[in-house]
Amino acid sequence: MRAHHVHIEHDFAKAPELIFAHLAEHENLAEVFGAKVTRLRDGEGGERNGVGSVRKLQIGPLPPFEETVTEFVVPERIVYRITKGSPLRGHVGEMTFAPTVGGGTRFVYDIRLASPIPGVAAIVKASLTRSINGSLAKVERDA
Repeated sequence: MRAHHVHIEHDFAKAPELIFAHLAEHENLAEVFGAKVTRLRDGEGGERNGVGSVRKLQIGPLPPFEETVTEFVVPERIVYRITKGSPLRGHVGEMTFAPTVGGGTRFVYDIRLASPIPGVAAIVKASLTRSINGSLAKVERDA
């Protein structure tokens, strides 16, 4: 089972605190992932989107799956993994947010995914790359 990687780097004009806050909200990820996103559980320690928060994603007619946030460092880093209902294995997503000299944000998004079903990971990689890249201008506007 070969791992595939999505790697996106993008510079936003807005500050890390704004971009982080926008992308930390599960519901704001619907356009980023091209999926219907439903919050299932808030995070621990009073942090709504923090560690332990869970979202359900539904992409078209495919079966839904769940992602759980495993690391949450405001406004620097969000890490999550698929925890239920997907043909993907070892799926881990990591978003990092760093300040730029001009007051904006250097956003780096890495996703690792694999599937025992031949071709699935490659298709998901292509779809995610297209969807994420296509959503970045809207993230900039809405953050």
